[in-house]
Amino acid sequence: MEQYLTIKQLTEKVGNGLTPRMVRYYHQTGLLPEAKRSQCNYRLYAESHVQQLHQIVALKQQGFQLEHIRKLLSTETLPSEPDALIPHLQQQYRSVIEQIAKLRQTASALEGLLGRDTLCQSVRTDAIAKLQDSATETFWADLDTATLSHPESFTESLTLLLPDLSDRSEIEADLLAQLVLACGDVSLVNFVQVSPGAIAAARDALKSGCQIIGDVPAIVAACDRTRLAHLGCQITTLIDNPHLTDAAEAEQEFWHSTSWHKNLQQLASGCILVIGYAPTVLIAICRAIEDNLLDPALIIGMPIGFSHAPAAKRLLMHSGIPYITIVGSLGGGLLAATALNSLAQSLIEKPDCHCYLSK
Repeated sequence: MEQYLTIKQLTEKVGNGLTPRMVRYYHQTGLLPEAKRSQCNYRLYAESHVQQLHQIVALKQQGFQLEHIRKLLSTETLPSEPDALIPHLQQQYRSVIEQIAKLRQTASALEGLLGRDTLCQSVRTDAIAKLQDSATETFWADLDTATLSHPESFTESLTLLLPDLSDRSEIEADLLAQLVLACGDVSLVNFVQVSPGAIAAARDALKSGCQIIGDVPAIVAACDRTRLAHLGCQITTLIDNPHLTDAAEAEQEFWHSTSWHKNLQQLASGCILVIGYAPTVLIAICRAIEDNLLDPALIIGMPIGFSHAPAAKRLLMHSGIPYITIVGSLGGGLLAATALNSLAQSLIEKPDCHCYLSK
C-alpha cells in the first residue's frame, strides 16, 4: 500500500529550501500535478510528487525559469532522453552567458575607474564629473589621456580591485594577486582553491631543491628558471614534445604517446607537478597517487577544458595531496606557471644573472 505524505512532510523530504507555499504555487501554475485529497480535504503526496519536486528544485537551482522547467517536464525527456534536453540546456546556457557578459562589461567599466593610480586621480575626477553629460567614448578618452604619461602601478590598482584578503596569509594573498595579473580577471579569486598546508609544503619542497615537472614544454618555458636554479630545483617536462602549442594537442598526445607514462613512473617523491594544459594528465596523476605510485609534495592543477578539466580538479581536491587549483574550466599554462613562480618568489629575491642558461 502506497504511503502518502502531508505537504509539510513533503517539503521536509525534498529539502533545499522548499516551502509549502512554493508547492501550492507550483500547483497553481500547473508545474506540479494536483495531489490526492484526504477526507478532510488535505493534500496527500505520493513518491512521484517527491521525484518531480526534486527535478523542479534541481533545475531551478541551475538558473532555469519556471516556464522553461514546465516545458522540460512536459516533454517527458528528463531524464530518460538526455539528448532531447540539449537544446534547452543550450538556450539556458546562452541566457546565462549573456548575463555574465553584461556583468563583465559593468565590472570592466568599474575596473577601469578603480584601477586608476594616484597620478590619474585628477583626470578621473574630472571625467566622472562629466560622465552624465558626455558620450562613453569621450568619457574614456579623457580618462585614458592620463595613462600615457607614466607606467601602470599594478600594486595600487590591485589594492582597490581585489576583495578583502585579510583572512589569507601574505604569501597566499600575493599568489592570488599574481594570478589576477596573469589573466586580467579579478573574479578569478573566487575560483582559486588552495588546500590547507599547500603553501608551506611547496616552500619546504622548493627549499630542498625538489624536482619540478610541467606537463608540456610551454609550462616549463613560462617558469622562473632563474629563481628555480638558485633554489637547486631541476625542472623537466612530462610530455616532452616541442611541437605542442595548445591544450587540445596536449590532450591528444596523452592518448597517442606512451613515453610520458615512463616519465611519470620515474618522478621523485616530494616533487612539484605543474599541470596547465592536459586535463587527462591530471586524472592519470591522481590515479597514480591513489595506487601509491606517486607521492608529490604539491600539485598545481590548472588544466583547461569543459568536461575533463573540472572532473580532474575534483579528483585532485580529494587526493589528499596538497594542491593549488582553479575550479571549473578556468586555468591554463600561464596561470599554472604563475602560481609556481609566486611560490618561488616568496623564497628568494630575483637573482641578477642567467646562470641557469649554462645548466
